[in-house]
Amino acid sequence: MLSTNSFLKGLALSVFVAMGSVTTASALEVNLEPYVTGLNAPLAMVQPAGDDRKFVIEQFGRVKIIDKDGNLMPTPFLDIRNKIVTQYHDFDERGLLGLAFHPDFASNGKFYVAYSAVTNFQGDLGKMFWWDHTNTVEEYTVSSDDPNVADRNSGRIITEIDWPQFNHNGHWIGFGPDKMLYISTGDGGYANDWGIGHNVTDGNGQDLSVLHGKMLRIDVDSAADGNNYSIPADNPFVDNDEAAPEIWAYGLRNPWRCSFDTTDGRLFCGDVQQNSYEEIDIIEKGANYGWRRKEGTQCFDYAAPDNHPDVCDEEGLTDPIIEYANCTAKPEGCKGISNTGGYVYRGANADWQGKYIFGDWSKSFAAMDGQIFMGTEGDDGTWTMEVATVANMDGKTPYVLAFAQDADGEVYALTSITTGPNGTLDTIYKIVPAN
Repeated sequence: MLSTNSFLKGLALSVFVAMGSVTTASALEVNLEPYVTGLNAPLAMVQPAGDDRKFVIEQFGRVKIIDKDGNLMPTPFLDIRNKIVTQYHDFDERGLLGLAFHPDFASNGKFYVAYSAVTNFQGDLGKMFWWDHTNTVEEYTVSSDDPNVADRNSGRIITEIDWPQFNHNGHWIGFGPDKMLYISTGDGGYANDWGIGHNVTDGNGQDLSVLHGKMLRIDVDSAADGNNYSIPADNPFVDNDEAAPEIWAYGLRNPWRCSFDTTDGRLFCGDVQQNSYEEIDIIEKGANYGWRRKEGTQCFDYAAPDNHPDVCDEEGLTDPIIEYANCTAKPEGCKGISNTGGYVYRGANADWQGKYIFGDWSKSFAAMDGQIFMGTEGDDGTWTMEVATVANMDGKTPYVLAFAQDADGEVYALTSITTGPNGTLDTIYKIVPAN
């Protein structure tokens, strides 16, 4: 998600350039077909397995239900606004950021929300004066009386990570095919992975002792070591005394939205970069995605972020599958300022099968200019991309906050007409061919 100038660079909404060959023009045309409106900054829409309902999170703290007929139900499924930090209406990266349903939701009624909590930092005076909030994952259970309402009193804290700045939270959550819960975390905020709460030498992204700038993997079906979760035995750093055992992968800056391919189980993640480039990664066990040594495929110097060194320590780093220029520092030919991840298409359109539909928040902070892209994997494993023309928007595509996928494999764009969590006129669109 986005950030504003010093912070604008944080959310880093950006442009899409593929690794391998780069497509600068495209005949790809799509329409955005209105699905439901009347929302406030929808950041995720999730359809549990075997359920005909879809659940939407609004950034300021509510979970709402879309019924099987596509109607937005008036009563929230869950309202946790009182637990979330007060947000800025013009722009904010905090709030209710993630939603995931237990693989056995149909029988146990358990689901999980990820949010930016109000906190006292457990009496830590240094954090109380200088740190911003605590990123929290909490488990809830559906009410026994009404399947369309959560039991507000069933809340159980799973994870809590204190956060130095307001931005770069990541905080996507999702269950993998292995039934483990994956949690994305940003580098802690501000810019350049530098400042209060950041590793001075290498940044948080490269520091295996902290949970910032990582993809975490935990087991929520058992508890151990005083936590309401346990560490899977096959996590890559369980035998490393200097590493947090929750870590699945590292070297991430702001992994805003991620998704599992429903066919092959690969984990795709849109990692928002700094000023020059944006990247899409396939997250693999133990891999290091380079931040803050690299921004995308380019060497990075936190003291001169727009001037990329010719050489750097690249040993052991995994490059993104897709990279594109960020309009902040690379305006020529750019296509955005903060990538929003996406989904591998598994719907009814044969021409789109296996393609990765993703996008960017906007090409401009000042005016709506959301972008839709489509990535294609070649036989050799390299990826290319197309920029989609949104045929029915007259060049005024809303800010693209995130994407979603339904049980049929169709993909949706979650959009806003404002830069912050403000109003009730935001819309979810189904992405369909223009012809």
